[in-house]
Amino acid sequence: MDNSDIKKFPIGDFQEGNISCDIELESHIKVIKNFPEKLKNLIEDFSNEQLDTPYRNGGWTVRQLVNHLADSHANSFIRFKLALTEENPTIKPYEEAKWAELQDSISIPIKPAMRMLKGIHQRWYFLLKTLTNRQLERTFRHPEKKNDYNLRYYLALYSWHCNHHFAHIENLKKEKGW
Repeated sequence: MDNSDIKKFPIGDFQEGNISCDIELESHIKVIKNFPEKLKNLIEDFSNEQLDTPYRNGGWTVRQLVNHLADSHANSFIRFKLALTEENPTIKPYEEAKWAELQDSISIPIKPAMRMLKGIHQRWYFLLKTLTNRQLERTFRHPEKKNDYNLRYYLALYSWHCNHHFAHIENLKKEKGW
């Protein structure tokens, strides 16, 4: 992996791991629970100039990353609920790169996105703690990937997603000496 790949995927590509392992499941649930506070602690003292700094050459700014996290995790939480209440629903993909270019991702303070993340993750964590093994096997269909995903897999993916984007910001902060 060259330096640009490391900046793009600082923790590597998503690896499914042993999603049927209860210890791994608890680890993923813990990431969902703690992520908003962990992110807040990382960026709470960032200036607007720092928030508007791309995490890598050609990448999103920290502000866009935070807003992307709110958008993406809202979509994920809804996908969880759809899978729990419908039989293998087909989810609606969205153009995340285009969403990141909208003014609510580029221009406004990050506080609304951080409030969204806090609320979504509180609800998501509560929901996750109530799910049975059978419920975690429920699925949804991703029409672009033409595949069905169960909630165990999807939880592991979003645990990775939290850590992936956190590492983008953390690495930028270290690189810049903030």
